Amino acid sequence: MRKVWRDGLIFTAVAVSIPLTIILLIRFTPLPPIGEMEIARETLSKAGKNRADTYSKKLFTQAKIYYDSAMVNWQKENKKFIYFRDYDKVAMFAELSAEKANQAVENSLNSTSSLKIKLKQKIDSLNNLVSENNELFTTYPLSSETRNRISKGKMLLSEAEIAYKKGQYLQANRKITDSEYLLTASYESVTANLKNYFKSYSVWKNWVDKTIKESKKNRGYSIIIDKFSRKCFVYLSGIKKYEFEAELGKNWVGEKRVKGDKATPEGMYKITKKFEGRKTKYYKALLLDYPNDEDKKRFKSEIARGSLPASAKIGDLIEIHGNGGKGIDWTEGCVALTDKEMDVVFKIVKVGTPVTIVGSMVDLQYVVNR
Repeated sequence: MRKVWRDGLIFTAVAVSIPLTIILLIRFTPLPPIGEMEIARETLSKAGKNRADTYSKKLFTQAKIYYDSAMVNWQKENKKFIYFRDYDKVAMFAELSAEKANQAVENSLNSTSSLKIKLKQKIDSLNNLVSENNELFTTYPLSSETRNRISKGKMLLSEAEIAYKKGQYLQANRKITDSEYLLTASYESVTANLKNYFKSYSVWKNWVDKTIKESKKNRGYSIIIDKFSRKCFVYLSGIKKYEFEAELGKNWVGEKRVKGDKATPEGMYKITKKFEGRKTKYYKALLLDYPNDEDKKRFKSEIARGSLPASAKIGDLIEIHGNGGKGIDWTEGCVALTDKEMDVVFKIVKVGTPVTIVGSMVDLQYVVNR
């Protein structure tokens, strides 16, 4: 009976000790930081959505490293006996991950906002550059290379604007950088060329003043061609009476140097012949005395210096003629007016009428600021 009693006691003791052990196990079992890990995961996801991997790469990378460290330590602790698990490092790394991810979000938003403002300023600046230079160089003869670079720069600028509107700021930034390089370099080169061209302004002004003075003195007609503004001015007694649009040779910038260079000459000339009907293929034409003595002297000097080959030939047959109105520079070096305008000019001028052709009647500062 005692044995039974002992068995009963033993049985009873075992029956009571099992639930107490379970209670103790549940009470003292270390719990993983599920909440901290969830916060870290959500914050990382938020950072990713805000492009922190691009705009705050360092902080975002640190956040990912901390999160990965938390996961590694979690797995490591899970392999231990339940009583010996310690999730403190897991919680620490999870909190650090969330902290860095939040910083990455804030930094990314600030960087994006700053880049957005910067891009808008650059886009506006480049559009202004294009607009200003379009007015200045629309009809200015450019080399094929320069024209292609400007066209490519404009295309990249348009693509950058599209990317910007879509929120693709890094792509927009790359295109703007390339566009800025092409446009700035091209326009600087053309502007330098233009400045060099206008070094002759004092000579042009002297020719214009003489021509108007002669018109006033003789109470007669004179013609002034302003190449840069594409204008043909007709003066009577020193007063401007007519103003027409003019079309020039394709390579009108600078002096005419050789036959076939498609350049419109610069200098003080006179009308030597008048052609109409079958005598000209350009409706009506006024032949000028190009090359005059100054042109021949300059041509011979270039041959002597070697800046022109000995086989070069000086040009001739420069006219003011009809068939104009095309809206482009297309002649071989002549000045073209519309047929209606040629009727007016042809009627009032005569052989001997002065015709002065200059690069510009106004200085470069006025041209740039008008």
